[in-house]
Amino acid sequence: GQFDLQFTFGPVSFGISSPVDIYRDGKLIAHWDEGGWPEPGFFDIMNVEVLRYEVPSDRLIVIEFNNGLAMHLVDDSDEYECMTITWQDSGRIFVI
Repeated sequence: GQFDLQFTFGPVSFGISSPVDIYRDGKLIAHWDEGGWPEPGFFDIMNVEVLRYEVPSDRLIVIEFNNGLAMHLVDDSDEYECMTITWQDSGRIFVI
């Protein structure tokens, strides 16, 4: 929606309405909350190769980049959907 953070890595697109954090060496360098503009640290992940991702808990997805940054996508709601993940090649959509 209008107040979501939206981005795409190859064939996978994200629509996020919950907090997103960018870390370098375990230190928070950028934060985003619904309805606001992303902080400048988000520019550091643009056009950067994704190395891997992991789902360490049912509330967190971590995406690691080849420049040492890690994006944390946080599910912060028990009542509402926080993100959609769409695989364009297969048409699969996950709502979290």
